[in-house]
Amino acid sequence: MRIRGRVIGDVTEVDVCNSPCMQYTLTKFTTTVKKWATVLAVVGMAGATNISAGQADQADAKRLLKAMSDYLAAQKAISFDYDVDLELVSTQQQKIALASSGALTLNRPDKLHLTRTGGFANLEMTFDGKTLTLLGKNTNLYTQVEAPGTIDQLVDVLRDKYHRPVPAADLLMSDPYKELMPEVNDVKDLGSGVIHGIECDHLAFRTKEVDWQIWIAQGARPYPCRYVITSKKVTGWPQYTLDIWAWKTGAEVASDAFKLEIPAGAKQLTPDQVPEINDIPALFTPKGAK
Repeated sequence: MRIRGRVIGDVTEVDVCNSPCMQYTLTKFTTTVKKWATVLAVVGMAGATNISAGQADQADAKRLLKAMSDYLAAQKAISFDYDVDLELVSTQQQKIALASSGALTLNRPDKLHLTRTGGFANLEMTFDGKTLTLLGKNTNLYTQVEAPGTIDQLVDVLRDKYHRPVPAADLLMSDPYKELMPEVNDVKDLGSGVIHGIECDHLAFRTKEVDWQIWIAQGARPYPCRYVITSKKVTGWPQYTLDIWAWKTGAEVASDAFKLEIPAGAKQLTPDQVPEINDIPALFTPKGAK
């Protein structure tokens, strides 16, 4: 007999007219059922494995971040060079990136020296444990703030009293893990990546308002090589990217007086007259915004 048939997925539908054809049809159907049963079983096991793997990945990510935090906290002297890309989103929904570079030297618990040069600013900042000095080299303006205490306390004073948060300051604190993790609701270990030739562990975290990623150098010196913050509450989800390189600690760090020479003729501003400590020039600020 001739068999007329069509294929539906992996099951062959046939018109049969005698028992040998019926046996063939049953055999084909049984084989298909067995195959799909095997596939479903494998998918089920894979799902269970993914849940376990996901939990393990979260634990690994937290462990790697904590190891970085402990390493940073243990370093009494740190210096590095850095590059920053700050994204802005225009009212026409165009994304624009502002780039700058600089260097930072830190002596715990209360010494800090930072420079940053970009297309719109040339800034130098020092803190000697008592006084914070900010100098705009391209504007010949400066300010000084009395803020005796540690670097942690300085960051808090700038943010809470003067409303001048320091970008990526969490990485400078004495316990970065404590600063970074309180609002995190999702954690991922994304494997490895390479930043400036350094193999890193790539971790991703989510909070209600921001997503952030960090690439941590593998090995005995787990320092942050890249830190990316994505603002989910801002249209266009702009990012702040900090790349760190030329990492040095301990005796590798050059000596620093943590003092600034104020140029002759420089005009002093009060702290509340100082623009935010970021890379956004006035021409990118909406009219009426403060």
